[in-house]
Amino acid sequence: MMVFTWKKVQKLLLWLFALSVVVGISMHPTPATSKELPQASNSKPAIVLVHGAYADGTSWQHVIPLLEQDGYRVTAVQIPLTSLADDVATTKRVINNQKGSVVVVGHSYGGNVITGAAAGNPQVKALVYVNAFAPDAGEKTSDLNKKYAAPPISTAIVSDAENFLYIDRGKFHEFFAQDVSKAEARVMAATQKPIASAAFEQSVNEIAWKTIPSWFIVTQSDV
Repeated sequence: MMVFTWKKVQKLLLWLFALSVVVGISMHPTPATSKELPQASNSKPAIVLVHGAYADGTSWQHVIPLLEQDGYRVTAVQIPLTSLADDVATTKRVINNQKGSVVVVGHSYGGNVITGAAAGNPQVKALVYVNAFAPDAGEKTSDLNKKYAAPPISTAIVSDAENFLYIDRGKFHEFFAQDVSKAEARVMAATQKPIASAAFEQSVNEIAWKTIPSWFIVTQSDV
């Protein structure tokens, strides 16, 4: 699913609140670095949200207002879905544009993206994987998919002449967005972003979750 129910949002918020505490602890400056870290130790991190395949940044539209109400500065990345390298580069640019500490959140394919985009960046204090891929070095999405039975949504994926994949509009609500109204699902289907099939055959070599504290949210009914 792409848009989150309130229960999923609650879980995400709880994790992010916990992460803000972790970030606060890690940001206590030593005398040698106090001039380099002007941010107060109890300030909240910026949150960067990365969507998955067949979607765009508006897939976080029900999450963003809740986070902002609690004082977080939130940015939803619009990754192009033209290649994994392009998506990583776009996300890196957004992360680098944030001020202070950052928590980076990825959903589904977005997990691949944040794994590469956050690697080696001291500004990123935590990662959150929401039903997301967390690949190892050189591991492709297709490799991960082969470890499990094909999900129901696989029957709804179609390709265009340029080998970009998208979800059949007639099956979009049933297989991708059951927890929203049919009217909202129709809009999502009409505005979905196809992903280059080649992206699922690409990998990253620098792995952020090996060096950055990471949390994983796995829902029981997500397809």
